Order: sequence, then structure tokens, then C-alpha cells
Amino acid sequence: MTDAADTVLVDARVYSLADVDGTDPDAPEPDPAEALAIRDGEIVRVGREYEVRFLEGVETDVIDCEGRPVLPGFIDAHTHVENLGQYLVHADLSAAETLEGALDALATHADDASDREWLLGFGYDESEWPENRYLTATDLDAVSEDRPVVAMRVDMHTASLNSVALERLTGSMPAADVETEGGEPTGVVVEEATEAVWDAIEPDYAETHDLVTAALEHANALGVTGVHDKVRQSHAPRVYRDLEAASELTCRVRLDYWSDHLESLLDAGLATNGGSEFVEMGGIKSFTDGSFGGRTAKLFEPYADLPGGGGDGHGDGDGDGDSNDDSPEAGRGQWVVDPAELEETATKAANEGDYQLTVHAIGDEAIEETISAFEATPNTETARHRVEHAELATDDHLERMAEAGIVASVQPNFLQWAGEGGLYDQRLGVERRERSNRYRSMLEAGVPLAFGSDCMPLDPLLGVHHAVNAPVEAQRLSVTAALRAYTAGAAYAGFDEDRLGTLEVGKKADITVLEASPWDQTVQIDEIDVAMTLVDGEVVHDAGLKSS
Repeated sequence: MTDAADTVLVDARVYSLADVDGTDPDAPEPDPAEALAIRDGEIVRVGREYEVRFLEGVETDVIDCEGRPVLPGFIDAHTHVENLGQYLVHADLSAAETLEGALDALATHADDASDREWLLGFGYDESEWPENRYLTATDLDAVSEDRPVVAMRVDMHTASLNSVALERLTGSMPAADVETEGGEPTGVVVEEATEAVWDAIEPDYAETHDLVTAALEHANALGVTGVHDKVRQSHAPRVYRDLEAASELTCRVRLDYWSDHLESLLDAGLATNGGSEFVEMGGIKSFTDGSFGGRTAKLFEPYADLPGGGGDGHGDGDGDGDSNDDSPEAGRGQWVVDPAELEETATKAANEGDYQLTVHAIGDEAIEETISAFEATPNTETARHRVEHAELATDDHLERMAEAGIVASVQPNFLQWAGEGGLYDQRLGVERRERSNRYRSMLEAGVPLAFGSDCMPLDPLLGVHHAVNAPVEAQRLSVTAALRAYTAGAAYAGFDEDRLGTLEVGKKADITVLEASPWDQTVQIDEIDVAMTLVDGEVVHDAGLKSS
């Protein structure tokens, strides 16, 4: 006799996404099933409601979805959970529509955080402001002249500091990454100087616990059931394992450790894909370049808004703060990790630890060097190395990525800057803007595609919305193809396709229930709410569905 199910979802539109062609950018809406049954955290039946109800027992929890869409749980393939928590705990500047609005948010937070030494704000985006300039020390001094104030730009590669913070950190920040005007620091710092800021504001274990739990609760409410978290010198891995031991972890976590942890990981014998059902080791994370917002992404050709390599009040574009730089590199961004060092790290990680590599590369020159480094390592295809972001990949890059099995781990929410007059237009000009973030071209070339958010912001349905409504055809995907990249595609990028990413018998019961169908309202996908999220068959977010 078949055991009863623990939970059944009935009166549903269950989109398993199991039979979707992962290479088809125009994949149509699949035929949904009516119901789904769960036992011991796994899916045991998907099909007609009449059949699924045979597994209903006296103690079975029956969830009436009232016709709502049921999808595999979203997996964010590139995120920073601790940083998301900082948005929630400190001042969230992402909604500020003007420079003054960002300062107001910081000032309000200062009143609420009178017990904190540092005043911190996260996520400002000057490219959307009428002023179209970074926050400066002069601006932030108006928030406080007594306490250190830091405002992190949305890309996390650029920070703005008030005079107190500048004074405290000047000795630890490389001068080349501190912007100056008339020989005096403006308060704007990039890349390595930003790392000094992160070090100064690093939370302890207790605060990290608060940040992580707040972030995971927020992620669950947005339908996220798994994350690939990029971690560096953080207490987060310990927090995850402690939460799992206490049966309080509400999300599956894949830990991608930054490359400066490589020796420690080798010594400890931690291997890619090792770990538990909920916390596993991912890959080795490294960098090549910076960001378009900070003009530090590495390009073959100069930034469009820096004619002749000159500046416009933001520095000269190579991030070194030297407005008189006339070197050949001027105006084309900078290396965060130079190609020789990247290749050395990749070779060591692949040869000595057989690690998956996940490398940040945004500009076309950075992507070129990253692919070359991957091609030089053994077993590239089986290792599923990943280019993180791949924003300005060329046709040649896509062809080589497909041939080597390199995953494009990309962020569709970045398309919020891809419209006319947006950040890509400002930094790159029309021609390069139109060939950025080409998700359709990636699939057509045969490149494995995984979606994530990079916390800009973390919101899968927002990302799906932008991918479906992208301004350029080469960027645009069908609803089905976009959803697959945030589920099965992200699972594949983490070697989890056998247990996650689709709703099939034998897979883990990681499930998202939506309030409305993205296929029915393609131009308003970002307005759809999540009704319920289940992880391992347990409800971790409920907007009222069970009690309705």
C-alpha cells in the first residue's frame, strides 16, 4: 500500500518546466498539471488532481491553490545574502530618485540608528538621478560631521564616504583608487579602496546572523528557495551551518568562496559539491574587472562618456583617481585581478582542487581573458566553469563558451539600465548598449544560461520581467525561457539538476506559488506577488494561501 502524502497542492496550474527545451529562447508556455503531492520533502506525484488525491490521508496537509500557477522554486545563481541583509537592516538607498532623497534616507536612518558607530546606506544609483553624479564627502557631511558615513553604490564597486570616514580609512586605501579633485579626495572610492571600506564595516557573528536571517526571510517571500552566495571573510558560512543544525535554515545555499580562501579550502579538503542537502561548497570566485557604473569594467574601447580618456566629474574612467592619466589604458577600465594572476589562480584551483571556477567579468576585454583562463584548465566542460555577468560578450565569446561548456551566470535585472538614456547608453553608447546582456544570443549559441540577481535587487520576477520585455531582440526571452533560467538553468550551474530546478517525481519539493500567471500578464510580471514558498516540502513563506 502506498503511503499517504505529507502535503498535496490541488486546484493548481503546475508548471514542472521539465520538458522545456533549454536552448529555445522562444520556448512556449507548457501544459500545466493540476496537482502535486509531497512526501518526506520530495515530490512523489505530479498530474491530474483526481490521481494526486489518492495520496491524501487523514493527516495530509491539503493546500488549495485556487487556480494559481505553481513553479519550481527560484534559485538565485549569483547573490550576496549578507549584503541583502544590510539593505534591510541599514539605510536602503535603492529607491531614492534624487541625490537629496538618498541623503534624506541616510538622515532618517541616523535617527533610528543612534546606537551604531557607523551610518551605512546601500544601493544608490546616481545614473537614475537628475543630478547624475556620485554622492561626495560634502554631501555626506550634511548627514553627520561626527560619525563616519558610508553610502555604497548599487554595484558595490564604488563607495562614497564623508570626511570622518575618509580620515579614518585614508591610510588603508590605495591612493590610486581614491578619486581626487584639485588634489583633495572627493569622498568617492572604487575597487581596492572599497575593499578597505568593507573591511572597516565588517559585521561580527551576531550581526551577520541577523543580516542573514533577515535576508533569507526576504528572499523566501520572493519565491527564492536556493542561493549561490558569494562569500569572502564572512561569518555567513558558519551562520548557515548553525541554522541548518538547528533546523532553521529556510533556503538551500551553495557557497562560492573568493579566491583568497583557496589555500585554506585546499588545506581543509573542501571540494566543489561537497556538503549537505542544504549547505554545499560551490566554486572558487574571482574577479577580472570592476563595473560599468564605476567605469572600472575592462573594455577593448574607451567609455563613451569619457571623450579622449578625459573626465566628467567622476574621474577618468580607469578608476585610479588621476585626472591626468594619459596611458593607453586610460578610459578603458581597470583590472581588479590582472590576467596573469587570474590564470595562475584558475590553474591552481583546477589542478589541485578540481574546483569549479566562477569569475566576475563584465567588459569585453575582461570576458576575453576569463574565457582564455578557463580554456587553459583541464576538464573545463565537466567543471562547468562560470562567467559571472558576461555583460558585453561578443559572438566569438559565446561560440567559445558553448564549445567549452562554460555557463553564463547573468543578471536579467541589469536590463533596467539597458533602455535609451540609461546607464549602458551613458557609459557605452548605443551600439554597445544594444549588444549587452544578449540572453537570446546566448541560448541560440548553445551557452548554458543561469539567472541571478547580484542583489540589484534580489527579485526573480523582476528579472524575468526585464528578460521578457528587454529593449533589444538579442536580449529578449519568452516567459518560459526566462523562468527556466531562474530554475533549471540555475540548478545546472550548481550541479543540482538531478534534485532541483524542475517539479518532477523524485526531485526536492522546492516550490513557488504565484498569485498570477506571468504568461497572462507579460508586461506586468514585476507586479506579480508570491503566494507561497516551500522548501523541502515545508512552507517557509505564506501570504495567506493556506488560511484562505
